[in-house]
Amino acid sequence: METTTATVALAALAHPGRLEAFRLLVRAGPDGMAAGEIARATGSLANTLSANLNVLAGAGLVTSRREGRSIIYSAAYPRMQALLAFLMEDCCGGKPEICAPLVAIAERAACCA
Repeated sequence: METTTATVALAALAHPGRLEAFRLLVRAGPDGMAAGEIARATGSLANTLSANLNVLAGAGLVTSRREGRSIIYSAAYPRMQALLAFLMEDCCGGKPEICAPLVAIAERAACCA
């Protein structure tokens, strides 16, 4: 991942409402959630949520698809993985104890168990 791409993704996540929506979609899994469900779960107004999801989509962090009358949003896991890899790429500098807590977190994560 290029620095510019990472910066756009990090900027998109640097807002409480967008970060909350993104984390909710990560937890929802690949099936995603309807926009109305996201709004209810986050307590967001429809227009605010729409703007936040558009920013996340512009950064490549979420995808959307139409199912009947609903728009279903999903986390873009490949982009999330690339962003995490970019952040971890130069981790440790020869000192594995620096990143060891992060490895432990990944191992405890429900999706990774």
